[in-house]
Amino acid sequence: MSQTPALPPGERRILRREEVEAKTGFKRAHIYNLMKKGQFPKALRLGVRAVGWDSVEIDQWITERLDNRA
Repeated sequence: MSQTPALPPGERRILRREEVEAKTGFKRAHIYNLMKKGQFPKALRLGVRAVGWDSVEIDQWITERLDNRA
């Protein structure tokens, strides 16, 4: 597994679902199905009805998919 390079302060942030959908091209249901299968980074609970994802984990996930292309 590749190691994440050190990011400048302020680069790591919490992404809301709409941003994750835009970055991955996936809709809500597909994201949650992948999370359930352990194939996508887990969401962080931000409040009673709010979740978000670590931007670094999402970027790593995307990078791994691109690196594994045939």
